[in-house]
Parts: sequence; C-alpha cells; structure tokens
Amino acid sequence: MRNLCHSLFFAILRHYNYNDIMKTGEIQTLKVGRISDYGVYLTDEEQNEVLLPNRFTRLDMKEGDEVRVFVYHDSEDRLVASTENPLIVAGQVAALKVVDKSIHGAFLDWGLSGKHLFLPNRNQQGSVIAGQKTVVYMYIDERTGRCVATNKIKPFVYNEDPLTVKVGDEVSVLVAFATPIGYRVVINNRHWGMIYKNQLFRPIHVGDTCRGWVRKITEDFRIDVSLQQQGLAEVETAVVKLEQLIEEHGGVLAANDKTDPQDVSRLTGMSKKVFKRALGMLLKQGKVRQTEFGIERIKR
Repeated sequence: MRNLCHSLFFAILRHYNYNDIMKTGEIQTLKVGRISDYGVYLTDEEQNEVLLPNRFTRLDMKEGDEVRVFVYHDSEDRLVASTENPLIVAGQVAALKVVDKSIHGAFLDWGLSGKHLFLPNRNQQGSVIAGQKTVVYMYIDERTGRCVATNKIKPFVYNEDPLTVKVGDEVSVLVAFATPIGYRVVINNRHWGMIYKNQLFRPIHVGDTCRGWVRKITEDFRIDVSLQQQGLAEVETAVVKLEQLIEEHGGVLAANDKTDPQDVSRLTGMSKKVFKRALGMLLKQGKVRQTEFGIERIKR
C-alpha cells in the first residue's frame, strides 16, 4: 500500500507544470519538512515538497535542517533532489561528455549518478560524437520543467549594452570554438569573447575552462580576452610563477633573456616581454642569477 501511495504521488506531480511547483535545474537551499521511508521531503518557502532519496540523506537529519541540493527529474521522470554537484545548471554553458546516443538525441554526463542530461536531435549543431565533449547551454523546458541541453548557444550568449564586464576584470572563460585567428570563448556564461593566437602562451582546447582578463572592449561591444593579467599585476603574478618553476626544476631553469620567445612560452607559459620583466624583478631582489644556459637560484 505504501509503495502504491508513493507511486501515485509522483504520477500526480507529472500532470503539473513543474516550474509552478518548485524551481528545477538549479542549486538551492531547502528545509527538511518531514522524514519518510523513502528519504527526506524538503520544502521551499512556499511549502512545495520534493523528495531527497535515502542515498543522499544523513542519519542526523531532522525537521527544520537546511540542505543545499540540486532539483531535477530522475530517470523515471520524477521530481527529486540530490546533494551531488552537477557540472552545469540552468542558464550556464559547459563542455560535457557525450556518453550515449539514440535515434532521439544524445545523453550527456552532467555529474549526476543514474541520470544523464538529454540533448535532443533538434538542438544539435555540429558533430556530436559519443566519447567526446560537446559545448552546450542548459535551459528548462517550459512545458515539462525538465532540464534540456542545446548546442545552439548563440541565442543565450550575447554582447549588448550594458555589458556586465569592463576592461581589467577577471572573468570565467569557456573555450567554445576554434577559429583561424584564435578561440571564441564564453565569458561568465553571458558574453562572447575572443582570445587571439598571438595572445596565447600556453596550449588551450575547445571545452577548457579557465580564468581570463578582459583586455579590450570595442565600440560594437566585442570583447578581447587574455589568459594573463595586464600591467603590474601581470608581472607580479609572473614573478611568483617564475620562482615556482625554478624551484620545481631543482633551482635551475633553462631560459634567460636571450632565449627564443617560443621556447620561453613553451617553458613558462609567458610572453617573452613578461618573462623578462619578471626576471628583472628577481635579479633586482637578488634571488637569481643569469648564466649562459639559463637562470640559477641564489642560495641564502
């Protein structure tokens, strides 16, 4: 009888628009409302309920406790909560691995056990290959409330006034596409940006996520991004990195101010200009000396 009631509860939920019951596709803090044999029922401020299955509960949970969870639909299309951290939430862009394909679409690993994120055929663009990563945006289907992925991210990422970033800002960068002149990136899940090849001093690949800094914003709101800080902050960061590299190489680094720029980039991930400025600061501080073959740490 208890199992029948439990099944009826979820069957009733499936007739509603889930967005009218509880927010889905995002991480939120809910309160323990009641405890059952199947897990813990969590409530939001409007007293809407969602089940946190037993595998995600703790023995010390009690009514009134706050729990940080992700709410979504499980493999049986039931609204449930999970304490696992997904690789993407609604409104974000991410590079996710394609784990399987069917005649209806592809299934992506989004970091939740027992459930994959669906990428329908109608939302696919470019090559979607099992075993490889694909760049997607996640949204909530208005009719069903389910989390859905799409490769067609251009409608959701835009550069319009007012921008949410300015020159010099540190930003989150997702490498979305390779172009002949560099890489097109998504900035803070909101804007398009560009990293030019001549500004790259270490290898990057489509799907990589990293920190970047806004170098330039044009009059038509195009954003240039660098993976290195600009000005004094860039040099100060380079000094710390150069010291670490020298330490990791046993106190000697095979690069000096005469080294070819490409070799400097390969060894340090810096431009020759930044490397020379960082080296100059270390020389002034008496921490290193230059030799014919590179840099040596001065032992104190």
